[in-house]
Amino acid sequence: MSIISERKSFLSPTRLPGGLHYSWVIVGILATVQIFGSSVSMAAGIMIPPLTDPEGPFGWSIGTIGAALATYYLVGAVCAPIAGWLGDRYGARRMMLAGGILFATSMTLLGFISQLWQFFLVFGFMLALTQSISMVPLMASISGWFRRRLGLGTGILWAAGGIGTAILAPLFGFMLERVGWQVTFWSLAVVGGGTILLLTTFLRNRPADLGILPYGATANDPPPLVLSKPMEALRLKVFNQHIRRTRAFWNLPAIHGLGCAGHGIVLIFSIPFAVEQGISLTSAALILSVLSLASILSRLFTPVLAERYGSKKIMATCLFVQGMTVLILFWAQDLWAFYLFAALFGLGFGGEWTGYLVINRQYFGNGPMGTCYGWQMTGALMGHAITTALAGLVIYVTGSYTIILMLSIAFSLGGVVVILLLEPTSKVLIPDWEQSLPPEARSHPDVATGGAGTSLLGPAAGNG
Repeated sequence: MSIISERKSFLSPTRLPGGLHYSWVIVGILATVQIFGSSVSMAAGIMIPPLTDPEGPFGWSIGTIGAALATYYLVGAVCAPIAGWLGDRYGARRMMLAGGILFATSMTLLGFISQLWQFFLVFGFMLALTQSISMVPLMASISGWFRRRLGLGTGILWAAGGIGTAILAPLFGFMLERVGWQVTFWSLAVVGGGTILLLTTFLRNRPADLGILPYGATANDPPPLVLSKPMEALRLKVFNQHIRRTRAFWNLPAIHGLGCAGHGIVLIFSIPFAVEQGISLTSAALILSVLSLASILSRLFTPVLAERYGSKKIMATCLFVQGMTVLILFWAQDLWAFYLFAALFGLGFGGEWTGYLVINRQYFGNGPMGTCYGWQMTGALMGHAITTALAGLVIYVTGSYTIILMLSIAFSLGGVVVILLLEPTSKVLIPDWEQSLPPEARSHPDVATGGAGTSLLGPAAGNG
């Protein structure tokens, strides 16, 4: 089979009325998918009180629930790089279709559960697979739609997701209290699954599928490539070989794991901790709403600032804020104290994980990012898995939340230390990776060595 590459003539930067670039439609679609795809993991702590209620239909121990949540994160960690590779290989649109079907099916089955093994199967496996498909290849695909201003596009994407979570978290708690377990999850199946499947019809894998340029592309940029499947597979293989030789490739998953270990404890166990202090489930669920609303600012501005000034210092600052604000929970007893904590913690939390797409561009240029981002999500989900199981065990043995709050602080500050060991973000680490490709597979057929220090983000990339 011959390997063919084609360079098309792109006459227009947009195909929408009024000059709106289709990249912003993609941002809106992915933000909606993120809201539903991550809604269950973000609001998992709200499920703990009804699942552990001794007078309810389940009555399971918090240690058992912690093990189920850890299974969810562990399965997601294993599936994340596979989902990222599949996204790079077959495109985000097919992955979104699969994610929508899985989400609707999982939510429906979750409404039927009555036995512990069923919860482990549906939540721990099926929803974990849904999370990996919804978050890794789809979110990584945003990089291909922006040649410049990726930070702004990413910030809007994550900020919109924060608004959605802020709305869904109290609604989730309200429905569990008022209409029960089954109706809550069946409603999510219909609304969430139906929305994702509907939006799949509008998603495109890349600008070239519409015959347009990425947002911010200029005449000096290499023209978009439309490659045969074998040639795309070759580029993916070579790019992944080069990024694996960098220290950043291995450090970034570790940082993501430490950061997610730090905030994962808060997202899961702050709700039952507040309920233990005498706060109602609905009021406690609003902690997540306040946290999510406060995180909107840092979700929006962290990628923008990271693109402008370098990701290292911005991500380190957010992790430091995330860690230190947990100290407030040691003295929190009244509802206002929990809301104060949520507002301050949300500022650090929102910026801790929203800079990865930007730092990937700064370190690795414009290559296919799904597999790379998948490994970073593996680190993140492993952080969640280990600390969720550990925290559940600690609470089960000690009956206290003090130790797990201390662990949350330690993990976040550990992430700060590892960030400081990263390379500066002012220089692409693999500027010459395309030299390992045949000329017809390169972004520009006569591309020569870019020279050490070439930045594909321009002078605004920052110095990390």
